[in-house]
Amino acid sequence: MALPIRPGVILRLLRELKTGAGAEGPLCVTGAPALAAALARDLAEGAAPAAVRDGFSRDAAALVHVLAAAPTEEDRRTLKEAEKAGVPVAAVLAGPGLDPRVPYVLATDVVVVAPGSAFPVEEIAQVLARRLGEEGTSLAARVPALRAAVCSALIASASRRNGILGAAIFIPGADFPVLTLNQLRLVLRIAAAHGVQVDNERLPEIMGVIGSGLAFRAAARQALGVVPLAGWAVKGGVAYAGTRALGEAAVRYFAARAA
Repeated sequence: MALPIRPGVILRLLRELKTGAGAEGPLCVTGAPALAAALARDLAEGAAPAAVRDGFSRDAAALVHVLAAAPTEEDRRTLKEAEKAGVPVAAVLAGPGLDPRVPYVLATDVVVVAPGSAFPVEEIAQVLARRLGEEGTSLAARVPALRAAVCSALIASASRRNGILGAAIFIPGADFPVLTLNQLRLVLRIAAAHGVQVDNERLPEIMGVIGSGLAFRAAARQALGVVPLAGWAVKGGVAYAGTRALGEAAVRYFAARAA
């Protein structure tokens, strides 16, 4: 089945990805010195050189700030500077009984470390991925500890978008180019998050991954005729599920090639 997208559109997407894969700065870790250093080591496992850095810089892609006690003036200065620079922040509370209300940090971006437990790296990664969105692609390529969370956030966002579009577009076939474009963008983002460079030689295999998703929309179009009254809901659900399944398959595909 041919893809309902012109080759020129695909090339523009590749250029878009190269120029807009996200902030190229490091993941900075600050706060309580010993704890921040330990967390930086956890986050830097398998990372590219200088991708994870102790101390804050305004070119940071994101910041993780560790608190072992109530925020000091130095903590406040760092967090305020990050806010002014527009740098996404995850605050990690690694001390007992700390107030979860951290200055300049949203309540949803605060991670609490259970007493006697290791740093919850996955939870920290989820906070950063949620804040970064598509901007997390480049950082995920350089910091594998963030990769799964960033890809999960990309899949969730694209699936919701296609679910809404699938339900909203009533003209038969009109949804194909739009949904396919979003799925292609998702697959290319996932490839970039795994450090896989997509060039002209690799493009055919990417198209094969995308092509498998067309069956989901064909099923949705048939369902619209079988269930006319609720067809819009079926189309939206299939578009959502198909995009999610395609994204998860792309993660497995590129993870195997990045290993």
